[in-house]
Amino acid sequence: MSLYTDYLNEIETRKGEGLHPKPIDDGALVAELIAQIKDTGNEHREDSLKFFIYNTLPGTTSAAGVKAAFLKEIILGEAEVAEITPEFAFELLSHMKGGPSVEVLLDLALGEDAEIAQQAADVLKTQVFLYEADTDRLEAAYKAGNAIAREILESYAKAEFFTKLPDVDDEIKVVTYIAAEGDISTDLLSPGNQAHSRSDRELHGKCMISEAAQKEIEALKLQHPDKRVMLIAEKGTMGVGSSRMSGVNNVALWTGKQASPYVPFVNYAPVVAGTNGISPIFLTTVGVTGGIGLDLKNWVKKVDSDGKAILNNDGNPVLEQKYSVETGTVLKIDTKNKKLLSEDGEELVDVSSAFTPQKVEFMKAGSSYAIVFGKKLQTFAAETLGIEAPLVFAPAKEVSHEGQGLTAVEKIFNRNAVGSTPGKTLHAGSDVRVKVNIVGSQDTTGLMTSQELEAMAATVISPTVDGAYQSGCHTASVWDKKAQANIPRLMKFMNNFGLITARDPKDQYHAMTDVIHKVLNDLTVDDWDIIIGGDSHTRMSKGVAFGADSGTVALALATGEATMPIPESVKVTFKGKMADHMDFRDVVHATQAQMLKQHGDNVFQGRVIEVHIGTLLADQAFTFTDWTAEMKAKASICISNDDTLIGSLELAKSRIQIMIDKGMDNEAGTLQGLIDKADKRIAEIRSGEKPALSPDDSAKYYAEVVVDLDEINEPMIADPDVNNEDVSKRYTHDTIRPISFYKAEKKVDLGFVGSCMVHKGDMKIVAQMLKNLEKANGKVEFKAPLVVAAPTYNIIDEMKAEGDWEILQKYSGFEFDDLFPKSQARTEYENILYLERPGCNLCMGNQEKAAKGDTVLATSTRLFQGRVVEDAAEKKGESLLASTPVVVLSAILGRTPTIEEYKTAVEGIDLTKFAPPVEKPAGTRSAHF
Repeated sequence: MSLYTDYLNEIETRKGEGLHPKPIDDGALVAELIAQIKDTGNEHREDSLKFFIYNTLPGTTSAAGVKAAFLKEIILGEAEVAEITPEFAFELLSHMKGGPSVEVLLDLALGEDAEIAQQAADVLKTQVFLYEADTDRLEAAYKAGNAIAREILESYAKAEFFTKLPDVDDEIKVVTYIAAEGDISTDLLSPGNQAHSRSDRELHGKCMISEAAQKEIEALKLQHPDKRVMLIAEKGTMGVGSSRMSGVNNVALWTGKQASPYVPFVNYAPVVAGTNGISPIFLTTVGVTGGIGLDLKNWVKKVDSDGKAILNNDGNPVLEQKYSVETGTVLKIDTKNKKLLSEDGEELVDVSSAFTPQKVEFMKAGSSYAIVFGKKLQTFAAETLGIEAPLVFAPAKEVSHEGQGLTAVEKIFNRNAVGSTPGKTLHAGSDVRVKVNIVGSQDTTGLMTSQELEAMAATVISPTVDGAYQSGCHTASVWDKKAQANIPRLMKFMNNFGLITARDPKDQYHAMTDVIHKVLNDLTVDDWDIIIGGDSHTRMSKGVAFGADSGTVALALATGEATMPIPESVKVTFKGKMADHMDFRDVVHATQAQMLKQHGDNVFQGRVIEVHIGTLLADQAFTFTDWTAEMKAKASICISNDDTLIGSLELAKSRIQIMIDKGMDNEAGTLQGLIDKADKRIAEIRSGEKPALSPDDSAKYYAEVVVDLDEINEPMIADPDVNNEDVSKRYTHDTIRPISFYKAEKKVDLGFVGSCMVHKGDMKIVAQMLKNLEKANGKVEFKAPLVVAAPTYNIIDEMKAEGDWEILQKYSGFEFDDLFPKSQARTEYENILYLERPGCNLCMGNQEKAAKGDTVLATSTRLFQGRVVEDAAEKKGESLLASTPVVVLSAILGRTPTIEEYKTAVEGIDLTKFAPPVEKPAGTRSAHF
């Protein structure tokens, strides 16, 4: 009874924290529950029954396996439990989603007892999570003449698992709750510093917004029992920053519906909305849970008699309210006519985009991947029976414009399309199933991904995936008890599933905490690849990459596929010449600023940025693609020159070889396979058989942006503008300012050089600046702490070989030690240089932060409230974003520099340079490589 006793102790501990018993995933514990259930006189029998019925996780957990086996015994009469009749046992099996439960149902359906076989068949007809081992059994039984197998296959061919579900209600009543004004980062819904608890859904739910907000939502639910609470970003976009499945889980937990009475804390169907809609990757996550995401358009630009936007003193458009959505407002969603109505039935806004046929299917099925699996199951059944599958699901939307060329993303989607009309060219707006080549799982969402894989009964990676990686970078800073409990368990699961893992469960190679995006950027060895990763910054400089939630990542791992519309593209080109004292990071910031100046609105939002940046190698080009997440773009594609792409692929090969040399390859030879694939691609480019990916001249774009490099004459800073009177203007990435704006008066409390936005060149810039300042002044004194975290171990190794690491060590007051990693987060910083372990560090904000109320100048991507730095009672925390030289100089000065100070400090330093591609490939090699 030791496991059960431990569980009771854990229950008492959780009770003190206001939590219910944790859902059970351990088969050994379930076995103890069963023993106590069978013992009719056992004092723990009643509780054991409740835990067995209502608190055991489904799918492929070991707990589900033991539960399914016992339910089979009950159905066959081999065990008798008064409270669990055979009929109830079948009902419990129907809620277990797949894996062991489907295996048991197939055993019963294909067994000798006709009555039991029919009952099992009726349950199987409702299931969609069947894998090859399951379908092989059905096919074999059907071919052997089994009537039940035929009946099940005929049901699958008709997709009765979907058609017999209730339709979406014609009218959905909602009551509004404004979560915040302005863009809402997913950090508000699921804070990064609570990442350790994401797989414990009830515990994690307590971190959404605030305790006060949770009480207000509960009060609304009591006042409006017949309505659903709709969470709103007033005057902003909902869910910027990341996909954050845990954020959607939290919203669903507080406002959604319970998915199954026998599975605790798994809810679905949340309703979220924003004045400017929902961030693209967050909207995908809403679909995973069968939710609704609305674009409210409740604030509109005020226009003059000529139809031009009226601007305020700051040059921003004046907004006027079209209709109110203040907290407590009752509204109705007319799902048939796709309109949002007032309580009285007045039409407020068209919401057609939220109710496409595909999205309605997700809502009906309760999740997007139930539809994906359902379609595959229907196809299998029809092919096995030798019939044509009836049209049940909404036909994929296929948009084709005769004579119109293809953008880069359209080319990639056409190349990787699965199940589309043969020979048909697809353009933007088409719904496409595509093959996924590379998949990334990161360590603070990985446990949820593993849960999703267990829930959908997947046990091994799809053989069509070229490579997949599980990172350890988001938890690299502090090896605390939470990390020690979660990360080894995650790595073991993913390693067994077939991924290359940052940590070796057998401890035979050194733990690698390299930033996941950098690793995926190297693992992508074909510019025609599609990449899916569990992080918004999954934006490779080769191929096209999409940040995704843990469910979509799980689906890609299990099936090797993803489903999405082909996005529209915005073409970005460059003209002019980059000034010698400018860094490429300033070009990235200027792109955002010049785009807003040219178009007024953010034309990047929800679209693919096709950036013609052909003379930068993958490492530096990634700085641009990485930032596109903050531009609210769906993805980005780099158009490279042939020579440059070959250079990037050779670099990727060398990095993959280092991983192989460390012992990281698996039995399938995944990493060696990627090197072979890179060699094949290089040969295609060199021979002229298949040059680097480029769009057609006649491709059609939503918009075009031309960035004038001549206009960029001083370093740029992305400012969260924390004191802007208009709350909706705070914490966006749209406020880009030159350093002269600050008049060398902006105090800087801490500098941070690190995250996925930096490369080897940035680390060399830090070293060279220290050398220059030491030569000029005799020594370097920091007036603010400078935290430096290289994104990869390779960079450190190369800097050591080239002699640059010594100067960093000379000025460091702290240097990481992998043999003795930090076990506690740093809370105070001295005015010294900190050399931190490779990984995300302050950018993630889940382990370490700057001191509350600090003004931080960082190279990272995150300026959201509370991410890098939290507010103090007397002062708001600020995370300003800039290039490496600006950050380093500001930490030394303790303030932002003048342009003269900056120019002096970078004189003679090889900054990251960029020259626009010329018509004929110049074969330009980028700095530092």
